[in-house]
Amino acid sequence: MKAKFDNLSAFVSKKTTQSYSTSFSLGIMFLDKEFRAPVYAVYGFVRFADEIVDSFHEYDKKYLLDKFEQDTYEAIEQKISLNPVLNSFQFAVNEYGIEMELIDAFLQSMEMDIREREYSDGGYKQYILGSAEVVGLMCLRIFVRGDISLYNSLKPYAMKLGSAFQKVNFLRDIKADYNDLGRSYFPGVNIKAFSMADKRMIEKEIDLEFKEALSGIRMLPFGSRRGVYLAYFYYKKLFLRIKRLPVENILNERVRISNGYKFLLMINSYLRHQLNML
Repeated sequence: MKAKFDNLSAFVSKKTTQSYSTSFSLGIMFLDKEFRAPVYAVYGFVRFADEIVDSFHEYDKKYLLDKFEQDTYEAIEQKISLNPVLNSFQFAVNEYGIEMELIDAFLQSMEMDIREREYSDGGYKQYILGSAEVVGLMCLRIFVRGDISLYNSLKPYAMKLGSAFQKVNFLRDIKADYNDLGRSYFPGVNIKAFSMADKRMIEKEIDLEFKEALSGIRMLPFGSRRGVYLAYFYYKKLFLRIKRLPVENILNERVRISNGYKFLLMINSYLRHQLNML
């Protein structure tokens, strides 16, 4: 029976998440059990595409991404794939009604990572929409259990949270993105002359998005709110650490939070959630 392969596929997506992201793995553990497998599936799908454009430098990235895209659409249509990550992802898409336009937008942003080196304001917004905001919407589709009204009311907040996460990633990874991958995401910003004024401008955007996103997190159903709040809490702490650093630091090192401190944040966020101190 296919159930055995589906269970294996879910396991592979879970292990993919755990291998690549301690913070998101902790957040998913805080979700109700029913949400964990489909959210692992979304992360596994996103991670595989991201690996193609960020890591496989000795291979034909466009060919690999085109093949991954074709395999994704076929998996969703046929409701099966021999790629375990795509098999678990297609199940989440079909089970929770994740819209194809969200998947299209995500894959378009991955294509932008292959061909773009510097972004205009419009390209920057399009990239964040596809690479981060729609991922938040995929997860929101899972969390609302088919409640269209709730989905529509929470949609702008999920997009703000995804955008804030992505911009924090951009600041954290600014050195590697520019030096290793030749990318400059922030429009109108010369990385070679990156200034404190540039940094403060970007941080102001992120502050506003975090503030708006928290309003939406408070409205999430209980079964998903705790896990999403943990991810928010972790990224907010990472962001605050970045804010305290001068430009020279983030241009020369990747800001990190140790695994030990992540577990302390997990406990702190759990207590704040249980005491309704969001």
